Amino acid sequence: MNTKKLRFGVIGAGGIADRRTIPGILASRHGELAAVMDATMPAAQRVGSKYSVKAYDSVKALLADSAVDAVYIASPVVNHVEQALAVCEAGKPLLLEKPLALTCKEGQRIVDAFATKGLPLATGLMMRFATHIRQMRERVQAGEIGSIVSAYARFSCWYPPIEGAWRQSLSTGGGGALLDMGVHVIDLIHFITGSPIVQVAAMQERQTFPYEVEDASCLVLKLQNGALCSLQNHFNIPDEAADWRLDFFGDKGCLLGEGVLGQVDAGSLKQISLQQTGGYDSAQDGQRAQAQQIAGAYGNLYTRQIDSFCLSVLEDRPLEVPAGEALLAQAVVEAAYESGKTGRFVNVGQ
Repeated sequence: MNTKKLRFGVIGAGGIADRRTIPGILASRHGELAAVMDATMPAAQRVGSKYSVKAYDSVKALLADSAVDAVYIASPVVNHVEQALAVCEAGKPLLLEKPLALTCKEGQRIVDAFATKGLPLATGLMMRFATHIRQMRERVQAGEIGSIVSAYARFSCWYPPIEGAWRQSLSTGGGGALLDMGVHVIDLIHFITGSPIVQVAAMQERQTFPYEVEDASCLVLKLQNGALCSLQNHFNIPDEAADWRLDFFGDKGCLLGEGVLGQVDAGSLKQISLQQTGGYDSAQDGQRAQAQQIAGAYGNLYTRQIDSFCLSVLEDRPLEVPAGEALLAQAVVEAAYESGKTGRFVNVGQ
């Protein structure tokens, strides 16, 4: 195995980068932090001093640093296209936070640019590295609950108006609860089932808060295999009351994931698998099969994500989460917004 470490420059060093990804880099076996960049020098220096690395307030200056082998971008979405194309021009591999850009069309520009240069471009869908998510995928793909007929997910938080919050503006964030939180779950449904989402019916509302983006979203999704799934995302449910879950139902059982979503590898996973199904029970009073608790070896999602990206770059391995996967999920989001506006079913990608 290559013993060299991939040295990261971080563009957009506040928020999720400071709280999660930079600590993930520091705990990585295959990556290390070389430099940070933020919109102002004081902001950059605050983070740079915290982690004892160089600080910049210019993307160009960070990219010119010979100590930076690869880049992680966690800036406001509105900046992604310009910054990502600059990274591409500099010839450096990139891990880019979701969504890739404000629209799929802009995101495709980034994907095409990196493909033309043959540079690695991955996306920050870190929940794919969660212990129970991986277990769900393995069990679904192995047919342990039969053919998938349904999935159900809820992923919400409390996000009140905050002055200058780019996620609360359409022009800088592109969307609200659905684009920020729902895109993760849309990706996981595809990742776990292996079946693309082909049709969407959706509603979005601004129920509680006065900002531009939706604080409530509800989707019905049809998979290519015919499964019908539902997804709810909110910015207006208190964290203490939010129920984060992802459940899959097949014709021979189910996988029930409570608390398996989010930035921390946690939660519980239960499974019911039936060797055979019984006859029709008109009284509906039969005994429910005993659910099996699936144990998990939890870890740091962000460290796993960083290690995976580093090994792909250092050892020329296929990316586990190539940026095209984020575009697939964002195409579903765009179809959902169209459905919400028109009140009609919308085919994904049309």
